Amino acid sequence: MAEGERAGGAGILDKAEVLKTKANDYFKVKDYDNAIKFYCDAIELNPENAVYYGNRSLAYLRTECYGYALSDATKAIELDKKYIKGYYRRATSNMALGKFKAALRDYETVVKVKPNDKDAKLKYQECNKIVKQKAFERAIASDEHKRSVVDSLDIESMTIEDEYIGPKMEDGKVTVQFMTDLMQWYKDQKKLHRKFAYQILVQTKDVFAKLPSLVETVMEETDKITICGDTHGQFYDMMNIFDLNGLPSENNPYIFNGDFVDRGSFSVEVILTLFGFKLLYPSHFHLLRGNHETDNMNQIYGFEGEVKAKYTAQMFELFSEVFQWLPLAHCINGKVLIMHGGLFSDDGITLDDIRKIERNRQPPDSGPMCDLLWSDPQLQNGRSISKRGVSCQFGPDVTSKFLEENHLDYIIRSHEVKPEGYEVTHNGKCITVFSAPNYCDQMGNKGAYIHLCGSDLKPQFHQFPAVPHPNVKPMAYANSLLQMGMM
Repeated sequence: MAEGERAGGAGILDKAEVLKTKANDYFKVKDYDNAIKFYCDAIELNPENAVYYGNRSLAYLRTECYGYALSDATKAIELDKKYIKGYYRRATSNMALGKFKAALRDYETVVKVKPNDKDAKLKYQECNKIVKQKAFERAIASDEHKRSVVDSLDIESMTIEDEYIGPKMEDGKVTVQFMTDLMQWYKDQKKLHRKFAYQILVQTKDVFAKLPSLVETVMEETDKITICGDTHGQFYDMMNIFDLNGLPSENNPYIFNGDFVDRGSFSVEVILTLFGFKLLYPSHFHLLRGNHETDNMNQIYGFEGEVKAKYTAQMFELFSEVFQWLPLAHCINGKVLIMHGGLFSDDGITLDDIRKIERNRQPPDSGPMCDLLWSDPQLQNGRSISKRGVSCQFGPDVTSKFLEENHLDYIIRSHEVKPEGYEVTHNGKCITVFSAPNYCDQMGNKGAYIHLCGSDLKPQFHQFPAVPHPNVKPMAYANSLLQMGMM
């Protein structure tokens, strides 16, 4: 090689290093989008450097692009089999996707390479424990005579101690007074008595089990409804929505579009409040299932840990049963379709196909039920592999065709953090709404909710900032292995 070529090559590598350093600086101040941009630029100049892929993988993990994170970690390992961080990143990506066996294989590799590394050993043991627990759960689930938790509960015999001065249901019923007392009790960081928590869960399960997978409602010209996106255990921000927009009532109906729990550390308070309002106003307060109303996500992102810390493992099992009955989509006046994730991996899906989904289960890895909970829109036409590693991304043409075939005007979905709390894409046909401001105490985003009026069904957007909350950090109850992997 000529001297000049060598010098040129070295110059390109130096430029790549400068870009990587710039990306690292953005990463340190939690500007992950810019970090990813500069890691991409560095990789373009030097696509053979495993560290660049490893670093970008971590930035993707932080932005919940688990599919991209997995792909980058795999590429880093291909480039350098001895790059230990690559195995850690890939294990964390698989953990985030609930693929525990795949994660275990990578931790196993690290332990073999570094037998004296205590951290590696700890992660391997922790992951192994989860894999065994999952196998045990599958064995139980395959028993056809699996009883509902409800069958083994004796709620009547649960005694309410004299010292309990919190909210009380009247004759086992949720009332306006009970909900008012409950919200104040929760604001004061106190715990609802387990007897009432169980009563709410049993009754809510019964209400949801009678609903179809696609709920269809009609709004009169003078009616108005509020649609909220993800709340993710941010109880005090949800209370702020009610302060700004009014408490739910028959004259002030709401739809909450999934992902009520996980990440935020007040998920129990959020979900029992929402379920309470569902019981109080069953026809005017609607809840749809998100991808976080599932066992895999709850095991990793905190809800299972939180329920066990505040109540019991048995109560988490009951929550899981209730979540399985949450409807998957909501259609207003046959014109606006609402779901948590988005549209489908295949063409030709109809509203009737949604109506026919047998939803009382953990969602499958693919198909319409999976798509409704997991998919995301993209700017370019067609479909592409999901950044999340589950379902797909769908373009404006996919949206347009689906709406036309089903005689709909537009869709409303949630599932993604947006800086302004909402985003309108696909020529106004695909709207995202996200209602957890300053998500995880670090994203700096606004929250938003949408008003729809029956007269024209035109969306009106309302933004709101985050409010202070008690000093319990997000992810306080999350799987420790995932938290370590995100560092």
